[in-house]
Amino acid sequence: MTAYYPLFMNIEGQPCLVVGGGEVAARKVNSLLECGARVSVVSPWLCDSLRSLRESGKIEAALRGYRDGDTRGSVLVIAATDDSDLNARIYREASASRIPVNVVDAPGQSTFIVPSVFKRGDVTIAISTGGRSPALAKRIRIALENALPAELGELADMLSEVRQELKRRRVSVTAETWQDALDIDVLLSLLRQGKRGDARERLMEHLTGDNRVVRTIDTIDGKRG
Repeated sequence: MTAYYPLFMNIEGQPCLVVGGGEVAARKVNSLLECGARVSVVSPWLCDSLRSLRESGKIEAALRGYRDGDTRGSVLVIAATDDSDLNARIYREASASRIPVNVVDAPGQSTFIVPSVFKRGDVTIAISTGGRSPALAKRIRIALENALPAELGELADMLSEVRQELKRRRVSVTAETWQDALDIDVLLSLLRQGKRGDARERLMEHLTGDNRVVRTIDTIDGKRG
């Protein structure tokens, strides 16, 4: 089994290539667009959804067959054609240029795989079966969607605010203190009730009260204490 290294990559504004014009290619295109990528498609024909994206200016599309050199300049390449020989050719060219490439339904000819993704705001969970069973990855994602609360994204946003506030106050706390202070069920309950201010105040009290402060950096007469 291939040991994949999990990685979240910022592709906003970056050129990505999808070769193929069917519904599978369209799903890959939409996932790239959701991340802000600049997407180009190469295919002699386009399905209705890809045609609409092209007409609205959301993607560029070359209505022709794949040509050597089409991968040049891309940060990611996805081969989503129904021609296994062509997919293998795209894989060889992209990988030779050290461009990450995914061949749909062929993890053995891919340098990266596309996971099933669950999101709650900025909370993102990627589920992968190593390309062996996309159906199972999807089923796990659906289970997570049903099990995890909608307020997770708001909680992550609030925690970021608290971190910035502690930084502004020049207060540092240990990772262990953070874990102790994260009474997630209570915080989520307050957020669910629309009491974000109460949740934030409760967290700040836990982080900065009861001698939990590990280090406060203040300048007194030019000295740090």
